[in-house]
Amino acid sequence: MRIGVTSRIVEAQGYREARDALAHDWAAFLAAALPGVAWMQLPNLGGEHIVPYCEQWEIDRLILSGGEDIGVSALRDQTELRLLDWAEARGLPVLGVCRGMQLLAHRAGTGLIPVAGHVATTHSVSGAWAGIVNSYHRLAPAACPEGYQVMAQAEDGSIEGLAHRSLRWEGWMWHPERCQPPALLDVTGIRRVFA
Repeated sequence: MRIGVTSRIVEAQGYREARDALAHDWAAFLAAALPGVAWMQLPNLGGEHIVPYCEQWEIDRLILSGGEDIGVSALRDQTELRLLDWAEARGLPVLGVCRGMQLLAHRAGTGLIPVAGHVATTHSVSGAWAGIVNSYHRLAPAACPEGYQVMAQAEDGSIEGLAHRSLRWEGWMWHPERCQPPALLDVTGIRRVFA
């Protein structure tokens, strides 16, 4: 098993160049939840170059990490959408976190709507997946995307968790990497997706 984790695009202070970034929290979370599993940060190479890169490094699972909203970076959008096409064609497991879940919904043709009270807080989710989760998002899927089922909802009814009906793809609106030590919900979840 070799997991590729996508990157957000940031501007380094004092420099006029975009850089790919991944929170250090991911290393601690993956080490605790999937001990001994190989993983690597994926650069935003665009749709033409990302698949050969992943194939060269024998990536066979994907995490679409959180970060800037869809539409802020065309390069990131192109990179991740091409990765999803590739993963679907090969039946690879995918976990979409926050923006990653939004991208799964967007790709399936579902729009995003603003949600209030979901930035820098914690709240409960209920459904097949239940517990207390962190929350750092302003947008959520407007409805359940075609091909998915809702697995978790917040108290306000917004969609917090999705599972694809035929692929091993899940979307979580919370950030498992930001919870230290890792929450049982997240550890069992990532093992379910990547078993």
